[in-house]
Amino acid sequence: MQILLAFAPFIAFAVLSRNVPVMLALAAAALVAIAQLLNDVVRHKRSIKILEVGTALLFGGLALIAWSRGGAWGIAEVRFWVDGGLFLIVAFSMLIRQPFTLQYARERVSPEIAAKPQFLRFNQILTGVWALAFLILTAADHVMAHMPEVPLWIGIAVSVGALAFAIWFTGWYPERQRRLAAAAQTAQATRGANVGR
Repeated sequence: MQILLAFAPFIAFAVLSRNVPVMLALAAAALVAIAQLLNDVVRHKRSIKILEVGTALLFGGLALIAWSRGGAWGIAEVRFWVDGGLFLIVAFSMLIRQPFTLQYARERVSPEIAAKPQFLRFNQILTGVWALAFLILTAADHVMAHMPEVPLWIGIAVSVGALAFAIWFTGWYPERQRRLAAAAQTAQATRGANVGR
């Protein structure tokens, strides 16, 4: 759940961008990202996370660009840069072998589990699914911004589908891994009992 809360700045931007000028929506999303970062570090004493820092920098930078343009920046193009920036943040976290999900997952498991190579691999897969979803969103944003001949509903449906799949996978994959681990433990215990006979 903490992982999904990390996307609050993007949700704030998506909601506000429909009702206020783009520059204000970007600035508000930057403030939400900064507030989350401060809340995690100061109040809850959690570690600084790549996604949160990257999100604050992304929205802050885009707000400055919008301000330098006098606020004249089309929403479809801004969404392209927001989703593209998010993809780059997530891809960077994978590249440095600190997938963004790993930082949240470490807070929920013992240090022994977090130190296992499988734990890193598990989080690389989970983060990879999110990276793919954000890449699809970026492509859909590009189509919606620059290809008016393509019906808008197609871009929206692709975007919603990509996000829905990533959210579903985030719930399904950990549960599947737990079931596989439990089955392996049961099989190992059964083999041990048979050998002892």
